[in-house]
Amino acid sequence: MSNITAAITAVGGYVPEYVLTNQILETMVDTNDEWITTRTGIKERRILKDANKGTSYLAIEAAKDVLKKSNTNPADIDMVIMATATPDMPVASTGVYVATQIGAINAFSFDLVAACSSFLYGMSTAARYIESGKYKKVLLIGADKMSSIIDYDDRTTCIIFGDGGGAVLFEPSTEGFGVQDEILRSDGIGRQSLKIDAGGSLLPPSIETVQNKQHYVFQDGKTVFKFAVSNMADVSEKIMTRNGLTGEDVSWLVPHQANRRIIDATAKRMNLPDEKVMMNIHKYGNTTSATLPLCLVDYEQQLKKGDNIVFASFGGGFTWGALYVTWAYDPS
Repeated sequence: MSNITAAITAVGGYVPEYVLTNQILETMVDTNDEWITTRTGIKERRILKDANKGTSYLAIEAAKDVLKKSNTNPADIDMVIMATATPDMPVASTGVYVATQIGAINAFSFDLVAACSSFLYGMSTAARYIESGKYKKVLLIGADKMSSIIDYDDRTTCIIFGDGGGAVLFEPSTEGFGVQDEILRSDGIGRQSLKIDAGGSLLPPSIETVQNKQHYVFQDGKTVFKFAVSNMADVSEKIMTRNGLTGEDVSWLVPHQANRRIIDATAKRMNLPDEKVMMNIHKYGNTTSATLPLCLVDYEQQLKKGDNIVFASFGGGFTWGALYVTWAYDPS
């Protein structure tokens, strides 16, 4: 058994400048600020307006931020994991391009796609590589340009999603900090409840698929909400029980920012007060793979070395899980 654990040693992030508020959405679709806020907790979201920039742009900016803050030479990065649901293009890996653009010339890279759980699954993957003892610096990036796959005539989805990128650096710890435990789950029952119909091998692009708007996200909101509330809360409670943690022992919950009510239900099951729950859904919406790292960026100065943190997510497919991490550094 290795005595090496995988610790997060730096975080970084990026969100676009353009702010899409609920008031602006009121002029686009039949909705209003009160309805959106009450049901989701979202007040605004960031949108990458430049049509010539994709998810890679968000990822590169987030990666540059974490490299700068940690004073890391990109040539020292061993591996880049790109967690995303919106790669720049099919086949050619977005992560490979990102690694090249940031100067990670000695790293290998790949994309990890698990909908909104992509970053959480990426944390588990990064930890395994670090724990092997062979890899010393693993850069995990979560980024999505959700605006590229959202129909802004569909009020059920356009109010939810935003664009953004976040990144964390994993390094070995011999003090026991970092990833302690995980519970990861998936169930194909969710295949039809949160999806994009066209663009894959099952239904290749055609004039008809474009005309039918089958390249946009479809979500059966009630079904997704029901599964997310129960499953995200279940794994979060189970990982606490398995590790002998109570609500008093947990310093922070870092939940996927999909819906305020789902977050509240998870925190309640964990017996955590609001002040222990990281929340930025009101200003970013659901940035999919970027929600967890962007929470870390916003709350980094409040984190203390040794803090017990539970990460939790739920995504399409369905995919979900929870990770228990001990924080490895104090605020600078």
